[in-house]
Amino acid sequence: MRRELTVQTLGGFCQLFVEAEAERLGNGGWWRAPLVATAPADDRFGLLRRIAADDHFQPRDLLPTARSVVVFFIPFKEELARENSEGDRPCRNWGLAYVQTNELIGRLSSALDDLLRERGFASALTPATHNFDEERLVARWSHKHLGCLVGLGRFGTHSMLITPSGCCGRLGSLVTEAELGEHPLVEGDEACLLKVGKECGQCIGACPVEALREKGFGRRRCWERLKENRNTLDYLSDLPETTHVCGKCAALMPCSFRNPVTIY
Repeated sequence: MRRELTVQTLGGFCQLFVEAEAERLGNGGWWRAPLVATAPADDRFGLLRRIAADDHFQPRDLLPTARSVVVFFIPFKEELARENSEGDRPCRNWGLAYVQTNELIGRLSSALDDLLRERGFASALTPATHNFDEERLVARWSHKHLGCLVGLGRFGTHSMLITPSGCCGRLGSLVTEAELGEHPLVEGDEACLLKVGKECGQCIGACPVEALREKGFGRRRCWERLKENRNTLDYLSDLPETTHVCGKCAALMPCSFRNPVTIY
């Protein structure tokens, strides 16, 4: 028998789960309060094959009975970003937070799946990261593009999603049979200062390999830098091979911890 489920229930569940993870690690955690947005699994997601990848999965490719798409964002604490803003290479804690946050997203996604199934609703999941084609450097299930379509955030010049809690953090998503409705967190067209004609572009200057431009993103140049960091920095050598990190364009930007467009 199916029991009522709301986006508020999911948001509260995510909050408690992230808090428990911080306690489990015993280091206070890397994270601020998570955000959750939902949308019906409708025709809007057909855009994914135009704006993300021409073979991007549709919600009903993952779950034929999908009724809703859920996207969540786990934002990092300011002190982590401040530490990572120094120099032109990522700090160890940035790499460690990346690994532990991906693990958190995996556990949280599974816990949400369990919650949904307990309420009588099937769901389907994909990995938090490295679900992409390393030749084309595009994902067949892009959490960022899904987040944009459900109204969790908007893309910045740095090609990251800017949410009401900024861009500095990690995303996860799932699809479910539960009808959760339309619950966007950002309704304006843009959340990037440069895109609304304000003076900024700080992320462009922060990129150590000049992969960012006002219009366009040197995806290959960025990817090579991420791999180089993992392969050459001794203090990342004990972390998983998939620890491809930099984060300079996310650290201490006007959009790191908030949607700066709402301030003006």
